[in-house]
Amino acid sequence: MDCWKQEKSNTWIFPTLILCLYGFFYMMKPSEPFLTPYLTGPDKNLTIDEVTNQIFPVWTYSYLALLFPVFLITDYARYKPVLLLQGISFIITWLLLLFAHGVLAMQMVEFFYGMATATEVAYYAYIYSVVSPDHYQRVTSYCRSITLVAATVAAVLGQLLVSLADVSYFHLNAITLASVSLAFLCSFFLPMPQKSMFFHRKDVSPTPPAPHKAVASAGPDGPSSCQEDKGSLSAERGPTPEAQADNAKPQNHALRVLVQLSKDLRDCYSSRKLLYWSLWWALATAGFNQVLNYIQVLWDFRAPSHSSAVYNGAVEAIATFLSSVTSFVVQYMRVNWDLFGELALGIFSAIDAGSLFLMHFTTNIWACYAGYLIFKACYMLLITITTFQIAVNLSMERYALMFGFNNFVALVIQTILTVVVVDSKGLGLNIVTQFLIYASYFAVIAGIFLIRSVCMLVSSKCKRKTARSCKEHLNHAEHESKEQVATGYATRL
Repeated sequence: MDCWKQEKSNTWIFPTLILCLYGFFYMMKPSEPFLTPYLTGPDKNLTIDEVTNQIFPVWTYSYLALLFPVFLITDYARYKPVLLLQGISFIITWLLLLFAHGVLAMQMVEFFYGMATATEVAYYAYIYSVVSPDHYQRVTSYCRSITLVAATVAAVLGQLLVSLADVSYFHLNAITLASVSLAFLCSFFLPMPQKSMFFHRKDVSPTPPAPHKAVASAGPDGPSSCQEDKGSLSAERGPTPEAQADNAKPQNHALRVLVQLSKDLRDCYSSRKLLYWSLWWALATAGFNQVLNYIQVLWDFRAPSHSSAVYNGAVEAIATFLSSVTSFVVQYMRVNWDLFGELALGIFSAIDAGSLFLMHFTTNIWACYAGYLIFKACYMLLITITTFQIAVNLSMERYALMFGFNNFVALVIQTILTVVVVDSKGLGLNIVTQFLIYASYFAVIAGIFLIRSVCMLVSSKCKRKTARSCKEHLNHAEHESKEQVATGYATRL
């Protein structure tokens, strides 16, 4: 027994297994693709306008209000307490969803779901505090893969139960409640970390690169910006607040950490390349989350759930599978992303805009489904490339910092979109007009990066032409010099 306990505490297998079980059960939510039909159906009897303009916006506001403090508390509390908080938030969310009624109650559902979403950072950060750097890439793969598998299984299960077994949406939500309750129980078995990335660092040894560094740097055309390399080096060897804070008061220690974080953030965004990749990340993620938040409302408008067959689960399963495939193939792409990266961002953002315009103008539900599949696959392809390009030259701490800040900026932009376009206190537009706005939004993103990429390509071509011309001029001058020397020698003879 003692040997088992020692093995359990000294290896990466036990915490990884428990965390993967937690990730599977908290993502195993077969009722999620059918949330809008459930709210507008006989169980809750809400109108589509109430759901769109009064209930769903609360999630965005809750997420924004909680994201930054939760990000800091997660690291300060060393992850596990926040994972427990996430489990509690999920349980409260589905208890309210099952047994509460009315607009105010559903707004509380969105608030607690926003809290659960904000605490999701603990799931992805926890494992790096309990395993050695040698296992970072492997455990990252496991933890991310299990969530994709769970989301796919949940969507397929939900669709099969609705279409073949005629299970009600209420019972689907009961299954989800049982699943998130199991996730909450799993979180109790996670070992309590003794360190964290920022507030509880136990050593000052060089920090290993981000999980995808080995994959991203394998290509022959990987990024080679000097500024990013310097940033990475300083992040790995730079001063850590803990190194000088052994006898300091806790509040001074925390203040030093915050100051160091602000300096790291400033250094990261001083790189122009990282700045433009981060700009796309924030802009596109804001639009992507907004589309995901309201896509079910559009589907219900095109094919009302009370009079049409609902295939939301099947579509979500296919979308998750396609997203997994597109994310997987990125590692095999051999592209000079420094030169062609922004062109790819512009082209695929234009495809996203086209798919959203299709969803706006078509009245066919199958065309809406197809547009959504294209939209999600393109976004997941680009966000994977963006993640690789940002992570490849940064330490783990700086990557986590940029990840959090980029998502915070994205959420600010999404909140502005929600207040102006969706909220009943703003314009309160109908769902079809909303998707016209989102399509135009992605068209603007595509225009920005297409114009910039064209300028970069033209500039690169001009530089190559200038370099070639200089080389030819030097060769010609060298040739003339040799001829003059030979002539002078012949004359002396």
